[in-house]
Amino acid sequence: MTATAYPFAPEKHRVALRSIFAEIAAASGEGTVGEPELREILRRHPKNGRGFYSKSELVRGLRWLRRCGDADALGLPPERELMATLRMKPVRTRSGVAPVTVLTRPYPCPGKCIFCPSDVRMPKSYLSDEPGALRAGEHQFDPYRQTFARLLSLHHTGHPVDKVELIVLGGTWSFYPESYQLWFVQRCFDALADFGAGVRRLDELRTAVDFRRLEERIEGGRSRRSYNRVVADFVARFGDPERGSSVACWDQLAEAHARNEEAPVRCVGLSVETRPDRLDEAEAERIRRLGATKVQIGVQSLDDEVLAANRRGHDVAATRRAFDLLRQAGFKIQAHWMPNLFGSNPERDVEDFARLFDDPALRPDELKIYPCSLIESAELMAYWRAGRWRPYGEDELASVLVACMRRVPRYCRVTRVIRDIPGTDIVAGNRVTNFRQVVERELERRAELSRDIRAREVRELEIDVREVELSVEEYETSGGRECFLEALAPGDRLAGFLRLRLPERPAFLSELGRAAVIREVHVYGQAVALGGRERGLAQHRGLGRRLIDRARRLARECGYDRLAVISAVGTRGYYRRLGFADGELYQVMALASEVPAR
Repeated sequence: MTATAYPFAPEKHRVALRSIFAEIAAASGEGTVGEPELREILRRHPKNGRGFYSKSELVRGLRWLRRCGDADALGLPPERELMATLRMKPVRTRSGVAPVTVLTRPYPCPGKCIFCPSDVRMPKSYLSDEPGALRAGEHQFDPYRQTFARLLSLHHTGHPVDKVELIVLGGTWSFYPESYQLWFVQRCFDALADFGAGVRRLDELRTAVDFRRLEERIEGGRSRRSYNRVVADFVARFGDPERGSSVACWDQLAEAHARNEEAPVRCVGLSVETRPDRLDEAEAERIRRLGATKVQIGVQSLDDEVLAANRRGHDVAATRRAFDLLRQAGFKIQAHWMPNLFGSNPERDVEDFARLFDDPALRPDELKIYPCSLIESAELMAYWRAGRWRPYGEDELASVLVACMRRVPRYCRVTRVIRDIPGTDIVAGNRVTNFRQVVERELERRAELSRDIRAREVRELEIDVREVELSVEEYETSGGRECFLEALAPGDRLAGFLRLRLPERPAFLSELGRAAVIREVHVYGQAVALGGRERGLAQHRGLGRRLIDRARRLARECGYDRLAVISAVGTRGYYRRLGFADGELYQVMALASEVPAR
């Protein structure tokens, strides 16, 4: 990155920055420098004599001082210790990777769900003043601009961005044209490549359709025109935002993938979101070919009556089929589930949640819990006005969520408990945004703890890898068994895990056949740069290799002659070094043939 790319020029503040970091270095020798201590230091060295330096400016200043050689002269502590003080929102990379979320542009939706917001300035179900949606709107949903800007923001605030999880949100991915999907993913990879190379091409891009100019609004239950009609008409008037992008093709995407394999900024995970009724074998294969490793899927309810009452458009059988296809293809599955839907009640919700993990055809790897909120543009408004639906009270909702969290098994990660909807958008319903903390405090009061993955991650805690032990939990799923391998530090702290599928029948993808499949490998702890090691942190300490070695032995003992992995584009080199060979969509390792048949 060049200095001209940033409005803050560290060289103009050299004296102040040297003084600030000299004090930080001195204070670090006496213990951790927390927020109060840092604030006092900044107060003594105001920016331009009147204000505080921001953390992002301090991060840039620190990097500049190191390049100039001033850091050594000042006796600064290691980078890790300083970044622990300066890094903004460290939780963003505590799971070991840098998440970069991008949204697709507004597009007609195949669903007619009565609870779904219909903000025509956004892809279906999203709201224009949600944080991620705001950023997407500012960049007119351009994938390159969104990706590059997010990387820049993370870099400026002290986060390593060489291992990126791309999260593609927005409506139903599988309903977008294939040409748009190809162009969108390729442009995300182009942004990763340019950022890693220090290249900035934002000015070369043409302007897409600015949906913020769309003045028409939908009022739930009263508007004559639907979301699909309004969005389609607006695009017809002002041009198709993917016009000119149809030249994107599979060969070009494959080239972008190949460039990313050993790039400075690599994609170590890619997820898209879709509906159960939009998934078939061809669609699952296409999603994999795009480079995806995870699929977010809207389950919403496992009660056919509730699904029908909410005009969801599919039944529970479709959800089971979708899960089966995704598992066969090796994807990690993140389910979305909604309590407080029309036609349900607290008792019915608790029973419904239990089906998620009692039914072997389901059992998701990750979960987002989205209690239904009333949004003005949703058709549910008419039901509320008529007194046919009401939102749960805070205590009522807390009781449901506590009962649900108690049922989450060790192999599942609850990513969200409440959707981040601004309170100003909620007409009626819950406005508490920290419900996970509310639930965990109640569990603690009952002398219980959440067992899910997120509650047990080591995060930034220091560990001794020699004390880490591997354990295996097995459970049945449709068409096979799952082995959840855990790397556990003392105190049941999760340093890493691996998901191994042992299928009972050949997969629909001939490349996999009846191979055992590694669906995910994840080592937790604050993200560490590629190739780097930091004392006490879990990443790059050989835990991933240990987990894979155990998975290989398990698969061989169970009679499998091949082990496949659904590797992300940016992890292909890692798996090659472990002995996996490239296939068309997967990487595969041959196992010893002398093991008796299962």
